[in-house]
Amino acid sequence: MNIPLSHSRALRPLRNFAAACALAALLSGCQSTGTEGLVSSSAPPEISGPAASAIAGDMVSRLAEQLGPGKATVALKTDTSPFGQALEAALKGWGYAVITDQKTDSGATVIPLAYVILAVDGQVLARLSTNSVELGRAYSVTANGAMPASALSLMRRG
Repeated sequence: MNIPLSHSRALRPLRNFAAACALAALLSGCQSTGTEGLVSSSAPPEISGPAASAIAGDMVSRLAEQLGPGKATVALKTDTSPFGQALEAALKGWGYAVITDQKTDSGATVIPLAYVILAVDGQVLARLSTNSVELGRAYSVTANGAMPASALSLMRRG
């Protein structure tokens, strides 16, 4: 009995995840802003508040591991989406000062932060970007929150 691997049910989740990752990689190149090298922040409004809070909390805790908790001011272009609000709250919870109007004291260290949330094949792909580090992870979203569905992707910039 010959069963082609392309039709195997066991490989379907792997193919879906690979397709989602490829789509996210392609879209990331389309959203760069030029001078800062960061992507434009965006999140779909249909992500529930509990899911947005769970994703933001996990991603900010991982970001704090890379930057150090509360060591700088984060410049964030927020929006009215549940994720934008949850991200700002999570950053403040970790001790970061958050500015949204791009004005700070001249002596403050400011870290620009951008985010992208994409819903692909029943999962949510989340990415946080600064000038020095980029984090990404896939999440399975439920009505009560979200759980990581992949390992954390970490990229450091020189």
